[in-house]
Amino acid sequence: MTQKNLIVAFGGVSPEHEVSVLTAIQAISALEDSSYKCIPLYVTKSGRWLTGEKLLDLSNFKELSKLENDCVSCAFVKDETGKTQLKEQEGGGLFSSAKSYPVYAVLCAFHGSEGENGAFQGVCEMMNVPYSGSGVLGSSLGMNKVKAKLVAASNGIPVTKAVNFYESDWEKEQDDIITIAEGYSYPLIVKPVSLGSSIGVAIANSRDELIDAVETAFRYDEHLLIEEAVNPLMEINCSVLGTPDDCRASVCEKPLGQTETLSFEDKYQSGEGADKGMASADRVIPADISDELTKKIQNLATKTFSALDASGLARLDFLVNANTEEVYFNEINTIPGSFSFYLWEKSGLNFTQLLNELIEIGLKQHRAKNGRVRSYETNLLSEKAIKGIKGLKGSKN
Repeated sequence: MTQKNLIVAFGGVSPEHEVSVLTAIQAISALEDSSYKCIPLYVTKSGRWLTGEKLLDLSNFKELSKLENDCVSCAFVKDETGKTQLKEQEGGGLFSSAKSYPVYAVLCAFHGSEGENGAFQGVCEMMNVPYSGSGVLGSSLGMNKVKAKLVAASNGIPVTKAVNFYESDWEKEQDDIITIAEGYSYPLIVKPVSLGSSIGVAIANSRDELIDAVETAFRYDEHLLIEEAVNPLMEINCSVLGTPDDCRASVCEKPLGQTETLSFEDKYQSGEGADKGMASADRVIPADISDELTKKIQNLATKTFSALDASGLARLDFLVNANTEEVYFNEINTIPGSFSFYLWEKSGLNFTQLLNELIEIGLKQHRAKNGRVRSYETNLLSEKAIKGIKGLKGSKN
C-alpha cells in the first residue's frame, strides 16, 4: 500500500524550539508503522524551512549548525494542477535532483510563537492543505492569555483577577500598574502573555520581586500579565480532543512541581529525562481528586475548548484552591507538549491512535471547508466595471 505523505512541521522561531523538536520526534516514532510516510519540515531558529532524513534522528539535533548544513531548503508550492507539494529548493547532493512531496496532510508540532499562534496555520489555509490542531482564530486566541481569559470569562468560565500591560505602559504608568496588582495582595504571578512552557513566569512576594520579575519577563514578550495567586494552589490539567461542536475530555492529571507554579525545568527536565519531553514531567494520572471535581474540570475543559474555537487536540490547565475546590481557567495549549499522549493513554487511546484521530479531525475540517462556496462569480473586473472605477477616481476631484 502506498503511504500518504504526512508533513511533520516543527521547530520555529520560539523559546520553546527544543520542546517542539522533542514532540515531533516522539510523534514520528509513534507513526513509524502507520499508513503515513513522515516528511520532516523543520523551521530553524532563524526561520529557514528545511527537510531531509537527518531530521528524523533526535541525536542529530545536538549540533544544529551541522544539521542545517546537512539538510535541504524547502517550501510549499502548487503544481500545475493546483495541488500543494513540499518541494526541495535545491538538490540533496552533487548528482541529486530536488524532490517534491505531494502533501496529504500536515501534523503541526510547533510550540509557541509563529508555529502555534495561527501564523503557520494561515500558511496552510492559503495553500489549502489539511493540518492538525486549531485553526487560525483558535490558535491565536489560545496563544494570547489575555484574550483567552476574556473569551472564557464572557462564557461564564471563572478566571483569576489580573492586570495586563505593554512595555510602553510600564515605562509610563509603573506605579499605577503596581498599585492595581498589589490590590490582589502578594504573592503575585507574572507571566508573558504569548509564551508557554512557563518561560518567563515568576512568583513575586514583594514589590522589589515584582519589579524584577516584570523586567525579566519583558525579555521574552512586550505584553505581560500580573495575576492574583490561588492559595493553597493545586494545578489540574485536562486534554480535549475533537471540534468545537463535538469534543471529549481525557482523564485529569495533577502535575508535581518543585515550586508553587510549574517551571520549565519541572515540565521538561525532570522525571525520566529531557529526551522524553513533556511526558517526562512528574505527575499523578488520573489526578487524585474527587469524582465530582474531576467531572467539573472536564466539563469546564470542553466548554472552554469550544468557546475558544479550538480544534484537534489541546491541553487546558486549571488552578484549583485546594481548600475550597474553586476552579479557575489558567490557559489552553493548542499544541501541547508530547501531544498530551500520556493523558490519552489513561483514557483508552495509545499514542498512535491519538495521532491518527488528530489527523483525521484535520482532514474532516478541511473537507468541510472545501465543501463550501469559496469563490464568488462577479463581473467586477469586467471592462464596464473597470470604466466605472475610473470614473470614481475622477469624481474625487
